[in-house]
Amino acid sequence: MTKNNTLTGHLSALLTILIWGTTFISTKVLLKSFSPIEILFIRFLIGYAALWIVSRKKLTPRSRTHEVYFLLAGLCGVSLYYLLENIALTYTLASNVGVIISIAPFFTALFECLFLKGKRPGFRFFAGFILAITGICLISFGSGDAISINPLGDLLAAAAAVVWAAYSTLTKKISSFGYPTIHTTRRTFFYGLVFMIPTLISMGFHVTPSQFTDTTNLLNLLFLGLGASALCFVTWNLAVRILGSVKTSVYIYMVPVITTVTSALILHEHITAAALCGMGLTLAGLFLSESKQKKALSANECID
Repeated sequence: MTKNNTLTGHLSALLTILIWGTTFISTKVLLKSFSPIEILFIRFLIGYAALWIVSRKKLTPRSRTHEVYFLLAGLCGVSLYYLLENIALTYTLASNVGVIISIAPFFTALFECLFLKGKRPGFRFFAGFILAITGICLISFGSGDAISINPLGDLLAAAAAVVWAAYSTLTKKISSFGYPTIHTTRRTFFYGLVFMIPTLISMGFHVTPSQFTDTTNLLNLLFLGLGASALCFVTWNLAVRILGSVKTSVYIYMVPVITTVTSALILHEHITAAALCGMGLTLAGLFLSESKQKKALSANECID
């Protein structure tokens, strides 16, 4: 892998996280007019249409096994992850969800080791993980809010983290098939939308033209659909292809940092000293996890 390719991977992951860290603002605005499942379905429908416009070439999987991987990626990364996260938010604090979701890199490393025969992460990965999680806890609870244990909501958030780790692992496997990233992302979106339909039927999907003629709603939906969905899933999948699922997933640590900074700049929310300290620890954990390690000994490799 050349240095230019590695840089492209890191920049792709960074761009993705910078956008994903700001999506809460658009979602918060849209929740005044749409339900969570309606926002989810519309944003990915826009993203799916955008990817068709960018490339109209049809993807023809070379085997049924490849199709199964696309199906599972759509189920995990598009449907289950967002549904579990949204439902978790109704049962537990947003701060809890933010911290618990951030354990996804740990499960990603575990899955890559078990299913892709990758190497066991070294000391720097785990040290970075502990630093980052400590920092994220300071960011989430630094405002003085008491830590609240809500078993069902916290369990759903943990399930979301596991599901996202599964998606990242599936994406890494899909990248080895050699298909264009835009095409594989579009295929994943298709299955994600299909799996959302039963939820739409059960929870209801009631939208009217007036909701889309509102400029604020339209701009926020386009941001989520074109930016946070179409663009970001392509750049995330590209980063996974270049860097691997583990190194890319570590960028998830930055989401609470970006969210906090964005809240201060746009919503004028106060950043506490604890949150500033947490941001420093989180970034330190990210850099430590991403730093190069000495060649691992064979004893650290996963057993086939």
